[in-house]
Amino acid sequence: MRVARLILSVSISSLLSISLAAQQTATSSPQALLLLRQSAAALSGGQTLTDVTLSGTARRIAGSDDDTGTAVLKAIALGASRINLALSSGQRAEILNTTLIPPAGTWSGPDGVSHVMAYHNLLTGPAWFFPAFTIVQGLSASGYVAAYVGPETHNGQAVQHVSLSQPSLLPATRGGTHLTQVDLFLDSTTLLPSAIALNIHPDDNFLLDIPVEVRFTDYRTVNAAHVPFHVQQYINNSLSLDFQFQSVRFNSGLATSTFSVE
Repeated sequence: MRVARLILSVSISSLLSISLAAQQTATSSPQALLLLRQSAAALSGGQTLTDVTLSGTARRIAGSDDDTGTAVLKAIALGASRINLALSSGQRAEILNTTLIPPAGTWSGPDGVSHVMAYHNLLTGPAWFFPAFTIVQGLSASGYVAAYVGPETHNGQAVQHVSLSQPSLLPATRGGTHLTQVDLFLDSTTLLPSAIALNIHPDDNFLLDIPVEVRFTDYRTVNAAHVPFHVQQYINNSLSLDFQFQSVRFNSGLATSTFSVE
């Protein structure tokens, strides 16, 4: 069994109307929604973010491979992301687009061959590396339910634990809640996300969970927004990707063609 993807992403969808937001509030925990709103405000600095481009260094660990190089990560708030890595072993890329019906994603390695991602590995969406979009997803995307799990200590840090899922996306018998669930760990003092957790799955078995955790540190202020400049992805408790960003650009008008899935 193989998980046919380079990196896992966490999405944001189109904003809902007031009536849909009210419907979501009725099914979500009020405390969870309040925490998400406060976290979104802290992350965005009160501005509207439509797209982001992050550039920096990258390290990728897979078995005996330990590559370093550069990375450019892009995302739009409508729900698409693109990751390009230039590593010592060659070029790697991932494109995920949830604005398409159905959502689609591809990944490629040094040979340049494009591989299609399994649908059940697209349901947590793009832009896992930019938590501001993940938080807005829980507040405004259609069908999402926010649950307050409670205060915890996570990775030695006091956090507020909020869980997001989209049970309406798939029937319960196909794991609608399970396959879409993302757990957020918000710093108890700042409410900035310190980590998110979710699961990926082999292409041929959506019932088999492979745990993924993304950790956010080195928050810096960029145009009033708070951005984690150090992002690490752990798969099965082992470090898989390590990004240290040097530059961040917002609202540059990224074209939708940037996220075309071939």
